[in-house]
Amino acid sequence: MNAATDKGKNWFLRGGLFAKYVLALVGLVVFVLAVNGALETWISYRGIKSTLTDAMSEKADATAKRIEQSISDLERQISWVTRAWSNTIDLRRADYAQLLGQVPAVSQLTLINASGHEVLRLSRQTVTLNSNADLSRDLRFTETVNRGTAYAPAYFRDERPFMSIGEQHAGFNADVTVAEIDLRFLADYFSDSQVGHVAYAYVVDAKGRVLASSSKGPEVGKDLAALPQVAAVLSPKGRPVASGKDIDGNAVLTAATAAPNLGWHVFYEQPTAQALSPIRDQLVRIALLIALGLVVAIIAGTILARRMLVPITALRAGARRLGAGDFGHRIEVKTADELEELAGQFNSMAGQLAETYSDLEAKVKERTRDLAQSINELKVLEEVGRAVASSLDLNAVLPTVAARALEITHADAVLIYGYDAARRTFNLTQSIGIDGDAEGHHRAIDAANSPLAVAAANGEPLAFPDLAANPDDQPDHPLRDVVVGAGFHSVLVVPLVDQQGVLGALVVLRKAAGDFPANMIGLMKTFAHQAVLAMRNARLFTEVDQKSHALEQANSTVREQADKLREQTEQLTDWNKSLEARVETQLGEIERIRKLERFLAPQVAQLIASSDGHEGLLDSHRREVTVVFCDLRGFTAFTEATEPEEAMNVLREYHAALGKLIFKYEGTLDRYAGDGVMILFNAPIQLEDHTLRAVKMAVEMRDTIGALTEKWRNRGHSLGFGMGIALGYATLGQVGFEQRLEYAAIGSVTNLASRLCGEAKAGQIVVSRRVYGMVEPHVEGRAIDDLVLKGFNHPILAAEILTWKAEPSAEATAAE
Repeated sequence: MNAATDKGKNWFLRGGLFAKYVLALVGLVVFVLAVNGALETWISYRGIKSTLTDAMSEKADATAKRIEQSISDLERQISWVTRAWSNTIDLRRADYAQLLGQVPAVSQLTLINASGHEVLRLSRQTVTLNSNADLSRDLRFTETVNRGTAYAPAYFRDERPFMSIGEQHAGFNADVTVAEIDLRFLADYFSDSQVGHVAYAYVVDAKGRVLASSSKGPEVGKDLAALPQVAAVLSPKGRPVASGKDIDGNAVLTAATAAPNLGWHVFYEQPTAQALSPIRDQLVRIALLIALGLVVAIIAGTILARRMLVPITALRAGARRLGAGDFGHRIEVKTADELEELAGQFNSMAGQLAETYSDLEAKVKERTRDLAQSINELKVLEEVGRAVASSLDLNAVLPTVAARALEITHADAVLIYGYDAARRTFNLTQSIGIDGDAEGHHRAIDAANSPLAVAAANGEPLAFPDLAANPDDQPDHPLRDVVVGAGFHSVLVVPLVDQQGVLGALVVLRKAAGDFPANMIGLMKTFAHQAVLAMRNARLFTEVDQKSHALEQANSTVREQADKLREQTEQLTDWNKSLEARVETQLGEIERIRKLERFLAPQVAQLIASSDGHEGLLDSHRREVTVVFCDLRGFTAFTEATEPEEAMNVLREYHAALGKLIFKYEGTLDRYAGDGVMILFNAPIQLEDHTLRAVKMAVEMRDTIGALTEKWRNRGHSLGFGMGIALGYATLGQVGFEQRLEYAAIGSVTNLASRLCGEAKAGQIVVSRRVYGMVEPHVEGRAIDDLVLKGFNHPILAAEILTWKAEPSAEATAAE
């Protein structure tokens, strides 16, 4: 059986070394070929990608420049019809007709006068004269007036792309010509001859819609804003990327160039699968080369490994026979290298050993054994003593004692029991060679009638040469059942006792039956003394440690109580300080609110008083504000014809009605001037919708004061109510002196509001045209002829607010 096992091991070793040589050579060849192929593929990939991207970038740049050049040519041709000497409708019409005939891309021309009304619209099919359509707010007109020449964003009509070019005529308050351009001519720049048969190209506007495309590109009008390459150039940073996706989700190589004057982007793209097809061919060639190298490496490795294994196998077999004592065996290796020299040295050593082995073998073995045993015993005793002296932890000392006892006795298992005097039981504390965690009666042995208690009572070791020889003559105890069941036969019980009492027992187990030598028993008694010393020291240390912990815990409790008392005292002091500060702060806020409520809405005054840095809100500064000015019509005549008391009653009713609405809409009451009242919005507190608030408040004031005028008319007073609203910048801040401060606004916007109020009739709200433009979606109104106001050098555009539109319901908003 042993011979068969050795043969199997030899075959495994020979096969393992053979496999190592073959695998090493094969791995080296494959690694070199794979690294070379990977580097070559990566370099080729970078080169192909760079070449394709550069080529497409050049084409995209050229196409973008051609598109911009064509639009510039159109702009230059359109500017021809704006010449100054064509100053009649007939001349303009003739110029427009000539341009339509010469430039196919222009589909329609529109003449707009300086006031923004359409005068002439000419296309190849229709002519419209003096339609007077209001285009004053048309983006094409306003941008052209501001810039002189303006490109309108592209748009689509009947799935055809168009754009507009606006040109302003020469002179002051000149007319504007708007040309509608049919962008289908852009398709000429994306023909297959220019783009190529593999790639495709297209141009998108600022919203990502396709304006023109090659035959393989996306459809015109397609929204490509979601594609990653389009989204990248349309983002605020506007950085093009080298790769992206087509409309089908396939990967593409892409190059993009912007036409900055138009806000368009030209894209050239090629499917990644087609662009990188040479890489796939190269990978196939590399795979075939690796396969060929793998076959060659396997063949070469097999031949070399076999040539090396033959002499190594002979050396190993000869060394094994020499180790077995066959000094007459000679190793035959004929390789003419270091292996043959090594075989000769083995043969020479075998001859020398054969001469001296017979005389020295017995003496050396005997003396070596005795000396080794003595040295080992001394080392074990020294190590155990050092472990006992260096640690008070039984969990660290007892495993060392058990391990060294097992080593020095050459036993199969060692158990260490601790004695519990209260329960009169021996409890297993450490074991080697037997499972100490296994369930069984051996874990806790009753001291009554047990060999452990007998040995402890006598103070001497107790030996059992063979527990299984005569079962009837052996004592019946739990340890015996476990020992016999585990295959042990002889047992040595060494008591662990000192002058103070029993501490436990040391049990040595052997599977071989027989007596324990006297020197072994004496050595185990020494081990027992070391274990006793360790267990006694550990118990003393445990007692001291427990008392130390109890004292430390009591000291910690006292410190915690003292710290808690100190914290409570500090908290009480902090609470007193916090309460005083809060009272002082609240008194200051009340005083500030009283001062501010003289001319601010209560909620605004509360906000300023409760915010940090409130003083800065009232400092002098410049800001856009909405100014509301209102007064009573006929009030001067009323005061001259009535008693002062009645006039004061009317003013109190009038001011009370206005004050509620001013505070409701968070306006700032600038001043009272008899029946005249000026209200500011967006100062000192900024409001995003200050113009809307001002107009809505004015409409509600008109309705409220209208009811009051009916009441006054019943009392015989003929009074009306008029309002003016203006929007503009003013300088804001406190004016006055220390004992009398007011919040005021200075600027032309306050004068404009006052003059507009003066122009308003009873029940009328007159606003500047800028205010009307801000609130037009929310009101019903009408334009007023230009007003010539005192203090203003030019006519003022104004409008009248008729009614406030009803707020849309939640259902209507959801339906939209």
